[in-house]
Amino acid sequence: MLNISIEKIKSPVEKQKIELVERKGLGHPDYICDLCCEAVSRALSQEYTKRFGTVLHHNVDKGLLVAGKSIPKFGGGRVLEQIKLTVAGRATSRVGKQKIDVKRIAFKAVKKELNRFRYLKDKDIKIIIDIMEGAANLQEVFKKEIAVANDTSFGAGHYPLSRLESVVKKVAYLLNSKLFLNKFKAVGEDIKVLGLRKENKIRLTLAIAFVDKYVRSMDQYILIKQKVLDYVKRFAGKDIEIDINTLDDETKDEKSIYLTVTGLSAEHGDDGNTGRGNRMNGLITPNRPVSLEATAGKNINHPGKLYQVMAYEIAKRVGKLKGINECIVKLASQIGKPLDEPQIASIAVNGNNNRIKNIVESVFRDIKKIQKNIVKGRYEVF
Repeated sequence: MLNISIEKIKSPVEKQKIELVERKGLGHPDYICDLCCEAVSRALSQEYTKRFGTVLHHNVDKGLLVAGKSIPKFGGGRVLEQIKLTVAGRATSRVGKQKIDVKRIAFKAVKKELNRFRYLKDKDIKIIIDIMEGAANLQEVFKKEIAVANDTSFGAGHYPLSRLESVVKKVAYLLNSKLFLNKFKAVGEDIKVLGLRKENKIRLTLAIAFVDKYVRSMDQYILIKQKVLDYVKRFAGKDIEIDINTLDDETKDEKSIYLTVTGLSAEHGDDGNTGRGNRMNGLITPNRPVSLEATAGKNINHPGKLYQVMAYEIAKRVGKLKGINECIVKLASQIGKPLDEPQIASIAVNGNNNRIKNIVESVFRDIKKIQKNIVKGRYEVF
């Protein structure tokens, strides 16, 4: 039986005076770590399922990016020292006499993700796979008929998004979209959007890495940056204030502006870690309850991942009900206990509807389906 608690939200986000929201984009060092760790988990899960009919134990949620060194110059600079990207963790590499080439699978998955970055060359980055065999007692978790939690953890989710959350997400998606990047070839994939709402006024601060080979002078940099700003303003709306690269000093040389060789800050000085970026809904939302668990790289029986997805799924279904204005969900597990029997399923709502309990129960009945969709990459988990 589910332990469900339903309560009222006392202070909806939209009624709060100050709201902050952030999204780290595709090329941000933290995002790169999440991207690669999750790709490895997904590739291993698919290989395990193909060969053994089920996902075996693994946790590859320890990613570290150590920045390289570069000299950007107007018209084109160069990378002097490689970026180093490590994906580490534990994974089942043997079942009976059958071996699974975990490191080969992992390397291939990481390489595929890094191909997303238009100006990053193979010689600019070194991939390090450091995955060892998992603990025996955790491997036993996957042999149980009823799936059990392989950690004590919790997940949190909310729905619907506030106006600021929606604006930040949409602008970040625009900056990383193929349409935008094809239009502005001088823009790299490394972007970040920080949104501030003060009562009814919204300000966005954008960090955008520009690519040196498409910028010949400071005058051209200023011109391209202004065109990008005008384009984003038209997209976001006239009532939203937007600033780009506020550290720039355009009275000096290329060292004083956000100019890169690869379109990534990781080429020089900006390191990254798995789990330091976006939460399961793709945003960083300090005004909301959140879990600090890294979703990327964890296996589907880890509540730090599964309960994040389920919390968002419950919040979304409840948040769409008539009479519900806002929903916040928190789910907590105990290691070794069935995943469909959480310690608590806490539901906080602004509004009223008598179908909430039924929705929570239906999501928990769908655990296996949700896990399969995670393996297939059908959920955005960062």
